[in-house]
Amino acid sequence: MSGAPSASTGPASTESGSTGSTSTELSGAGLSGTGLAGAGLAAQVVGLLTRRRQTVAVAESLTGGLLGAAITIVPGASSVFRGGVIAYATDVKAALLGVSAALLAERGAVDPDVAGAMAAGVRERLGAAIGAATTGVAGPDAADGKPPGTVHIAVSTVGGTVVQTLALSGGRDEIRRDTVERSLRLMWSVLWEENP
Repeated sequence: MSGAPSASTGPASTESGSTGSTSTELSGAGLSGTGLAGAGLAAQVVGLLTRRRQTVAVAESLTGGLLGAAITIVPGASSVFRGGVIAYATDVKAALLGVSAALLAERGAVDPDVAGAMAAGVRERLGAAIGAATTGVAGPDAADGKPPGTVHIAVSTVGGTVVQTLALSGGRDEIRRDTVERSLRLMWSVLWEENP
């Protein structure tokens, strides 16, 4: 794979972050294309983690296990995937991932800081080099006062946590699918920036 990812913001998303957030278009790194078909983003991420002898763990809310499934469908994923926590209920985010109960009470589960805390929590609790998290509203109804398509994804490493806020469109399935793809892209971006 050659070339570093270049920054870009797509029309279907709004991106913001904490601790150095980035938005990426991965065509320069050999990850252009849509969906998870063929070699796919997950295979690229698993391959890179394997070469680096790093591990990943996931904490999922709105994706309900789809991110972990996308990673573990790749042959050889068992050498890099530590596990996942599906923290759909708000209290589970606090109990299993260590997200501050005060933060959850003040802002609700659909919040960028919650996504960051979920990613850091799963990384620490499952002993992985990288933690990834998803939280948001898949729809069809609003939740926590946020409209469908409001999504926060995060990737945490020992060097810090990167959070992206997305405004996705489409139906429930499309929002969940897009969240998985964007999470894999964010993982790739963080991995690439750490060590191209």
